[in-house]
Amino acid sequence: MSDYDVFLADCPARTTLEVVGHTWSVVVVVALGNGPLRYGELLDRIGGISNKMLTQTLSRLRTNGILTSTDGRHTLTDLGRSLLTPIRALAAWAEEHTGDLLDARRATDPTPRTEPLDVRQHAVGTRAAG
Repeated sequence: MSDYDVFLADCPARTTLEVVGHTWSVVVVVALGNGPLRYGELLDRIGGISNKMLTQTLSRLRTNGILTSTDGRHTLTDLGRSLLTPIRALAAWAEEHTGDLLDARRATDPTPRTEPLDVRQHAVGTRAAG
């Protein structure tokens, strides 16, 4: 068991949760789960991420020991690979329950949207069909 308690205000584990719980961190880790990728490959693979956000996310993950960058290729470290199982489980949960969450959102915020959300385009770890 750990000596950390995430319920304490000054717990260092909260910082860890912020790093690995960030939306783009999750997506980048999943993208690198099948092997190293170059910056442009990551940018192509991850729809909707800006150059600035990808750069910041890679830097954050590198600083925290989740990935390394060598010869222009970004690779998960052992620590980063240890995240794959829980992150893939979270991504699978998100893919399975996105419709439920969207239904709940519509029920509590019935404001009509001008463009419908295609959940296939926003699923973590998969490509939209089409």
